[in-house]
Amino acid sequence: MPQEVLIIGIMTSAGIIQGVTGFGSALFGMPFLAQLLGAHTATPLFALSAVFAEMVGVFRYRKSITFGAVWRVAVAAVIGIPIGVYGVTMIDERVVLTILGVVIFSYAAYRLFTPHIPRLQNPNWAYLFGFLAGLLSGAYNTGGPGYVVYGTTQGWKPDTFRANLQGLFIVGSVVGLISHYTKGNFNDLVLYLWVYATPAFIIGLFIGYGLNRYISPVFFTKLVLVMLVLIGLNLIF
Repeated sequence: MPQEVLIIGIMTSAGIIQGVTGFGSALFGMPFLAQLLGAHTATPLFALSAVFAEMVGVFRYRKSITFGAVWRVAVAAVIGIPIGVYGVTMIDERVVLTILGVVIFSYAAYRLFTPHIPRLQNPNWAYLFGFLAGLLSGAYNTGGPGYVVYGTTQGWKPDTFRANLQGLFIVGSVVGLISHYTKGNFNDLVLYLWVYATPAFIIGLFIGYGLNRYISPVFFTKLVLVMLVLIGLNLIF
């Protein structure tokens, strides 16, 4: 099967996941793209495609974004992303992703069976989650879980949850793109494949938007937690 067809299939599926839950596209798409293209090509390709899909998401949910709830996370992420981009070669990827997987899996499994977990009231937690998300976003395009876990501790409603995540993602993506550009990661192959990847991602996104109108808030919360369990297992194994 031609490489371009596989990329279209991967990115469309990633877009559907993003449209339904507001996150998870990179954690689904990156393992497949990395196996197909290698991490050096997959990471900047996905980052370049995702930013356009995130613009669509921000516009769609613009009335539901709560800037006061996310600005601390965004500031910390902006600091962490360049460190992740430039420091990735100095870190043992397997160890970092395994630890992240264990934390995400444990948290999500606990929430599934203990739904009335207390909210994190201290706003300084936002800096920690944002910085860790930024590091992982810059290094492996896997910053989503940090944002998602923080969002679940704040009790955001589904539309606010999706809106705030898109806002955080687009801030992170812009900083990540600048970092990838200064590092010289946008080569001819990345730009060629981007032509196929981005439209596929956006088409999948709108399919996901069409599906999420049928999802209730209670089911949405459970779906997010199940997604986190699967993401945690994916990172571990």
